[in-house]
Amino acid sequence: MTDDARYTIGDLARRTGLPVKTIRFYADEGIVPETGRTPAGYRVYDLAAVARLDLVRTLRDLGVDLPTVRRVLAREATLAEVAAAHAEALDVQIRTLRLRRAVLGAVAARGATHQEMDFMHKMARLSDTERKRMIDDFADTVFGGLDANPELVELVRAATPDLPDDATPDQVEAWIELAELTQDPAFRTSVRRMAEYQAAERAAGDTTGLHHELTDQVRTLITQAIADGVDPESPAAAPIIAHLAARYATTFSKPDDEALRAWLWHRLEVACDPRVERYWRLLAAINRWPEPETLGPVFDWFLRALRPRMGQAQAQG
Repeated sequence: MTDDARYTIGDLARRTGLPVKTIRFYADEGIVPETGRTPAGYRVYDLAAVARLDLVRTLRDLGVDLPTVRRVLAREATLAEVAAAHAEALDVQIRTLRLRRAVLGAVAARGATHQEMDFMHKMARLSDTERKRMIDDFADTVFGGLDANPELVELVRAATPDLPDDATPDQVEAWIELAELTQDPAFRTSVRRMAEYQAAERAAGDTTGLHHELTDQVRTLITQAIADGVDPESPAAAPIIAHLAARYATTFSKPDDEALRAWLWHRLEVACDPRVERYWRLLAAINRWPEPETLGPVFDWFLRALRPRMGQAQAQG
């Protein structure tokens, strides 16, 4: 066809695949103005109108609203500006859809109630600032007013969940579980008990921090004992407990006796809430950190090995 070719609305419909009703709407709205009329009064359009209609169709398929389409056609906004704005809007929509998918997956997996689903949806939509505020509130509740181990308190406050824009369903589910955990009164009470114990120990002179070297030795010796199949309540466990007790006695300047073992058992019992380890594992999953090593079996073995070796000190404690 030549440049001066004229097309009826029916021609445009066949050419573009758009319904006649849609093309007529665009024509009535002045978005695709007619070029003229046939002697019979039918509207006709030129090649420029065809190109304009193709542009309108593409923009609408991409989700651009009609007011913005008008601005582009009137050259009040460039295609590049519109594309950039809508690409950003789509990024937000994609993130929202991912969050919704993750929440629905978690709801299905848990068989959650309506109330639980509402909570999960709310948690998934929190901003970075709001997530940090939630962790700060948790830290304020469990450590507030106590001279607990400052290194641990700082670690809890600094290690905040950083849910990325491209979060996977697993990351979103980990955040929801972490949020639930920080709001759990029983967990808060347990961590508060740990903090109170630490504060009491610091008041009694223990200001040596988290005792990383001692923890490393406990991990090494007991992991090997577990691998060797040593029953914690058997005579074979006695030399391991004797060695570790001596190390604790030296570190904390205490006599190496049954009272030390009773004190050590209580210290471990206070600290060994598996939900604490779960807290750090969830945080690692959200932030894509390396998965932390589990110490649960180590401290469980330690507690079982100490119990029959506390003697009279246990009854007195």
